[in-house]
Amino acid sequence: MRNLVFESDDLGATEDFLNSAYTKMSIGNDSPAGGSASIRRDMLGQVSLDRLDLRFAMRYDADPLEKVCLCVVETGSIEETYRDTGVDVFLPGQVGLLTPPELPYEGVIHSSRYRIVMFDPRLLNRVGGTADDREAIRFTGHRPISPAAGTRLKRVLEHLQDVAADPDASASPLVASTAADYLAATVLDTLPTTTVAEPSAADRHDAHADTVRRAIAYMESHLREDISVAEIAAACFVTVRSLQLAFRRHLDTTPTGRLRRMRLHAAREELRALSPGDGHTVTSTAQRWGFAHPGRFAIEYRRAYGQSPSATLRG
Repeated sequence: MRNLVFESDDLGATEDFLNSAYTKMSIGNDSPAGGSASIRRDMLGQVSLDRLDLRFAMRYDADPLEKVCLCVVETGSIEETYRDTGVDVFLPGQVGLLTPPELPYEGVIHSSRYRIVMFDPRLLNRVGGTADDREAIRFTGHRPISPAAGTRLKRVLEHLQDVAADPDASASPLVASTAADYLAATVLDTLPTTTVAEPSAADRHDAHADTVRRAIAYMESHLREDISVAEIAAACFVTVRSLQLAFRRHLDTTPTGRLRRMRLHAAREELRALSPGDGHTVTSTAQRWGFAHPGRFAIEYRRAYGQSPSATLRG
């Protein structure tokens, strides 16, 4: 379901909507005076970003979402029952995994305004693991690994909400894929998962300069395309861990960081070749190369080249 808006004070209509927008579930109202529901969804590629305002105590029992579902509470509270650890309550300002993708879930939303962000769990493998579903990355907990990690995750979710609300940025396939990869990488870095933290002896053996050269050549030939770290590693015949270690060892960066710098350079070359009199803008160039936020692009550009992108465009 794409961008949408839903509002109702009818419990049956709300249940029907939740079944069509999320997964099969049954809901009940634990509030004596009834209440209403308001839901807005924005899409950024395959990532859905929803704002929900449930003005009653909604009890729910739902089938597995089969998606990573992140939640940020703004007001009220969400009481979630986890099959492995029992009941936990999310309070205002808190962020975490609302439910593991593969498990049914139940709980009570206590008159809460909150946001949820959902995406296919296979995106985690695309960014940080393997394409083999038998080795799929799984969550080992539902809270961020530290307060700082929680703050960083919330900031990324807020940023993506802004991008999704911008029709020009969200319409760019490269912006959407870059943002999705950024989200998945942040989730892997801030929530507990089964991701292997340390490279093996074989990974260290393959982390040589030739791996870096092959990776950069592959990036250069696919710069405008939606490529993942896993795909780059496969093109170099090494594991993701080998690739990451090779870039850290020889370039003191990550494959994603190098790819972003290469796209920044490509944007610079395009700005130098264009003329503002032809209707070209910094924003349109940035979005063509996967940079969703013009202000952030300008900061990164000035840091790299010592001038603003608009100055480069003016020649």
